[in-house]
Amino acid sequence: MAQSQPPVLDLQPPLLNSANPWATTLEDLRALYYCTSTGAVTTRTSLIQGFAHDSAIHQHLFFTTGHHSVARDRDLLSGPENASLNTLGYSPISLDGYLGFIRTIASSQSPAPPPGKYFIISVTGSPEEVAECYKVIASAKRDIPTPLAVEINLSCPNIPGAPPPAYSGMALAKYLTVLSSLIASNPDLPRLPFGLKTPPYTHAAEYQTLIDALLDSTAGGAEGTSPLSFITATNTLGSCLVLSSGDGGGDDPASPTPSLPGAGIGGMAGAPLHPLALGNVATIRRMLDEHPGALGHVRVVGVGGVLDAGGYRRMRAAGAAAVGVGTGLGLRGVGIFREIERGLGGKWK
Repeated sequence: MAQSQPPVLDLQPPLLNSANPWATTLEDLRALYYCTSTGAVTTRTSLIQGFAHDSAIHQHLFFTTGHHSVARDRDLLSGPENASLNTLGYSPISLDGYLGFIRTIASSQSPAPPPGKYFIISVTGSPEEVAECYKVIASAKRDIPTPLAVEINLSCPNIPGAPPPAYSGMALAKYLTVLSSLIASNPDLPRLPFGLKTPPYTHAAEYQTLIDALLDSTAGGAEGTSPLSFITATNTLGSCLVLSSGDGGGDDPASPTPSLPGAGIGGMAGAPLHPLALGNVATIRRMLDEHPGALGHVRVVGVGGVLDAGGYRRMRAAGAAAVGVGTGLGLRGVGIFREIERGLGGKWK
């Protein structure tokens, strides 16, 4: 049976947090939800059963581009930090835990929930596990009054032995096929916008792999339309290293050491990622628009190095329908969204 047109992810205002460690707890999500400068809240990426977090391995830090002075906590920032590095995996909180958080927040009467504000639930796992996540979330929608969407994170660079599936056409096809089949075979299941979170692509073949997989997924859609509603571009850039001589600074060239556990290799975000993220947003938007009937409806959520109103404007100019903030949230807290809104003078477009 042909699928109907995918639901649209329409965020007002078009500003939100990305899936990141500062969107982990009930308190994190509540603060983001009641921030009037955001149109959605994205949860940290979860699995059906949760993730085995090990604080000795899974860590993050902030650093300064140009010289590797680092800080591990927002309270220890010296001021110029504009980037982050992490060896984190996924959230230790399970999908059911996040659905419980959302029920608690959305059912509150004081203050009243903001109308129309989305929770975007970020999930990952095998294709079958992700399909089960979608089914669980869609079923939960029946008793959750706030709009829900699903982001499928196929791009974490920090999972040993599990390269990001979004670099592989075969892997992408498996996820899209299983999800399309689930939606088509369960017409009574509430239909939710769902999207893919992609890794940073760096050459033409990687972009083409993504577009080919999306086009292949249109076979079961209405009039050849992809079932995808959005793409979140981009996740952190893997294989990055910050060397420093300690939390106080990286000015001593004699004894630089990894700033994170082990070899210190992790995913980098913030200001250094911004030009690459802009390039990803612009290229994906252009390639989607080359197939207007099949892929033109897919919106792009631009993420990567947005720290102020200027970063927001650049993302929108590159083609982002909405703009996500990650490292900036870690650096400055929820107040960064109000700073961006003030910098825009209320002009979101």
